[in-house]
Amino acid sequence: MNINQETLYAVALTRINHFNVATSLQLYRKLGSATTIMEHRHDIRAVLPDATPRLIEAFKDISDAMRRAEKELEFDESHRIKPLVFNDDEYPQRLRECEDAPLVLYYRGTADLNKQRIISVVGTRHCTVYGQEIISKFISQLKELCPDTLVVSGLAYGVDIHAHRNALKNGLETVGVLAHGLDYLYPTAHRETATEMLKQGGLLTEFMTGTNADKMNFVRRNRIVAGTADATILVESAAHGGGLITTDIANSYSRDVFAFPGNIGMPYSEGCNNLIRDNKAALITSAEDFVKTMGWEQDSKLKKAREKGIERQIFHELTDDEARIVNTLQQTNDLQTNIIAVKCGMPITTIASTLFSLELKGIVKLYAGGVYHLMN
Repeated sequence: MNINQETLYAVALTRINHFNVATSLQLYRKLGSATTIMEHRHDIRAVLPDATPRLIEAFKDISDAMRRAEKELEFDESHRIKPLVFNDDEYPQRLRECEDAPLVLYYRGTADLNKQRIISVVGTRHCTVYGQEIISKFISQLKELCPDTLVVSGLAYGVDIHAHRNALKNGLETVGVLAHGLDYLYPTAHRETATEMLKQGGLLTEFMTGTNADKMNFVRRNRIVAGTADATILVESAAHGGGLITTDIANSYSRDVFAFPGNIGMPYSEGCNNLIRDNKAALITSAEDFVKTMGWEQDSKLKKAREKGIERQIFHELTDDEARIVNTLQQTNDLQTNIIAVKCGMPITTIASTLFSLELKGIVKLYAGGVYHLMN
């Protein structure tokens, strides 16, 4: 086996200083490579004056760490796993900007982790039917507007797995960030989806093989979910849900954070509503809201459709929801979204997504002030 020395040293370094990820990265940023760190392992205080006695002691004997690193890289090579060291071209550039980025990542998949557009979708493990509908419509619309977007989540139950599965269904690449090594999968119920993702996305982790899915690993995993993306989208969350940890991290990275609102008093809407109330997330009700806020509209299909004009589809091809809105606008044209919702007796989220569909079909047009006009 031909092992790259820099990669070997980087993996070994994560074992030597596993108790302090930030210090390893600090050393790496100062010296520029894991190889140089190892060359200075006997005079670490010359590089890092405030190095702890524990760190000094850890560098005295690196033999166990080196053997473990060699074993890891042998496993990776035989299982098509690619170790990504901090300065590698394929390492996620967005994550590299974060102060607590992992020194090494382990990746198996086909997706480019430096795609032009990357979002993370997070939320409760107890995703309701309402949340499932939001995810389905959002990702379907996103595929129409920005078809090359990469969807990142944590492969957990609830919002995560629905995000991955809808991405796969709509032909979007999707990457799952794991809280354990790539030698097994948790939860095992998601193995079939994970296998699909290897061909249309991938699996990513900072943890070596043999690492269990311990509780604290999920918290560490969340910073990668937030750090690899341009924006984090919270779909549903309890008042103290795990998705809020990811949005807090995203905010600390100065990344955009969005949340879908929910009914007041509903347990899995509290986290989203509170985040919006506290100005820690922008409110969105559709992919169009998201694309506009992100400024991605310039190269999206929505802009092209508006510039060229879209051939209207005949009314008998409308869905029931679309027909109700069209009938309402035929009676009273030029209405705002909330008025249409009242007149149609439909939820605001359904109205927003349906109006978006009608706009793509060229049946309605959005004017200034959020007024929708039924085209003649």
